[in-house]
Amino acid sequence: MTSPIRILLVDDHPMVREGLVARLQAVPRFEVVGEAGGRVEALALLSTSAPDVVLMDVGLKDGNGISLGAEMLAAQPAIKLLMFSMYDNPEYVQRALTAGARGYVLKDAPAQEIVTAIDAVAAGGTFLSAAVSGRLFRGQAPKPVLTPRESEILSALGRGASSKQIARELDLSVRTVEAHRQSIKRKLELDGQAELIRYAVEHAREAGAA
Repeated sequence: MTSPIRILLVDDHPMVREGLVARLQAVPRFEVVGEAGGRVEALALLSTSAPDVVLMDVGLKDGNGISLGAEMLAAQPAIKLLMFSMYDNPEYVQRALTAGARGYVLKDAPAQEIVTAIDAVAAGGTFLSAAVSGRLFRGQAPKPVLTPRESEILSALGRGASSKQIARELDLSVRTVEAHRQSIKRKLELDGQAELIRYAVEHAREAGAA
């Protein structure tokens, strides 16, 4: 018999982990060797559980899953990183692939698609959910870049500033700041204020690490 595919799951939602572990353990060739809810726990398990595949959530409460995945790959280049997310935004997908991920699968994908994704990356291949690849390759026109003012506002949002604070810092009206926020969301294809803030925080972390 061949050795099982050893999987380390990193997701900060206990109920998501519980449901996913149940799915994966039903597959005889899979072995879940660890579960982590955040960065510190994930790095500790990486060194002790010897996973073949790390199934990583994009958004973690204590950090950016894409950055954590890159950190884990730097520590153990042989692992295969598979991102697991509720977001099909092409920006996230591109960043994940650039960081070294071999695949990107959506949390609402059918159970069989998640199994197929794990098999594919474990074998040295790649995998993108159908919905992800559809958005990623739909049209090849370059995405509009942010203006300098929009970049300033995005950075301020990443520092936790409110629209009123940003308006005061940049000598703008609150209405103007809100208009810029809407423009940023439209250009980056972000759905809602929560996703804008999350993107801004992750963008600020990456800028600080650069």
